[in-house]
Amino acid sequence: MKLADKLQRPHLAELVPYASARRSMSGGNVWLNANESPYCNSYQLDDSQLNRYPAFQSSALNQAYADYAGVEQDQVMSCRGSDEAIELLIRAFCEPARDAVVICPPTYGMYAISAQTHGAEVIEVPLLQDNWQLDMTALIARAAAAKLVFLCSPSNPLGQRLAAEDLHRVLTECPDTLVVVDEAYIEFCPQASVAQQLNQYPNLVVLRTLSKAFALAGARCGFALANSDVITVLKKVLAPYPLPDLTVQVATQALSQQGLQRLTQQVSALVTERERLTSALDPLPMRRIADSDTNFLLYAVDNAEQLIQALAGQGILIRNQSAQRNLPSCVRISIGDEAQNQALLNELNDYFGVSA
Repeated sequence: MKLADKLQRPHLAELVPYASARRSMSGGNVWLNANESPYCNSYQLDDSQLNRYPAFQSSALNQAYADYAGVEQDQVMSCRGSDEAIELLIRAFCEPARDAVVICPPTYGMYAISAQTHGAEVIEVPLLQDNWQLDMTALIARAAAAKLVFLCSPSNPLGQRLAAEDLHRVLTECPDTLVVVDEAYIEFCPQASVAQQLNQYPNLVVLRTLSKAFALAGARCGFALANSDVITVLKKVLAPYPLPDLTVQVATQALSQQGLQRLTQQVSALVTERERLTSALDPLPMRRIADSDTNFLLYAVDNAEQLIQALAGQGILIRNQSAQRNLPSCVRISIGDEAQNQALLNELNDYFGVSA
């Protein structure tokens, strides 16, 4: 037995790490597998302070995001993507081998991976298959035994939002459990956000990111929004210098008036392309799983892996979601720009033998 295998924490021996889009697929020239924005925007960078450590929390960045999200600055913590916020919540509030988190699959895989890595129990309460909404009776019953409940709205990988009344009911009926609402895709349906209800619910935590609609996946900047007492605890387990100076600069500019105007334009263009792509895919032998409030679509097909490999052979990457609970042979397609989406449509028409 190798030394690392001998010394690793026992529960990690069987852990399968999260297979990110970039980790599981490479190559290609049309990337529609990671829910990234197709837009790459320019920023002005100042390198005069790169010899200094950055601030633990940038007041300018956190205030800019507070203004954008409609919350107070002391309700904001910036971190390395919302993935780090998930890790911090589990590290700060879950005792290994004793406490549990609740997830509602099919959902974002990092909730379970982060919990398992830390040694917390993962309780699954699957979404209802007839409408992909919360199983409220089961969820309320199980949440009482958990420290954290992770709810993804709009959902990844489904695309649809959770019912507002259900979110409010969980928050109300589980006052001693932190209810974490992941709003990574909220820019595509901002009216569905619960962020401005932090003062109403002491147990509410909202996760946000600049990786999707803001087109900053490479900058690794996310936010936890919560009441100040929760933020104070999270900061106890946050790294001393969580965000590089360059990331702070870029993120602050993205949240400026000019940056937010650009965000609005690009989101509008992506929604238009999403609707165009949806209509163009309707005649094909692909079954849409749910309506999308995001920058991606989820479809059931006869043979997901065969389709994915056929498209990859033409340089187009989409994502296999067949391993998700109750999603057999399903593929997720990110919305690209007009040219990328047309390239996908052309190849799908050829694959299915349909005249364009």
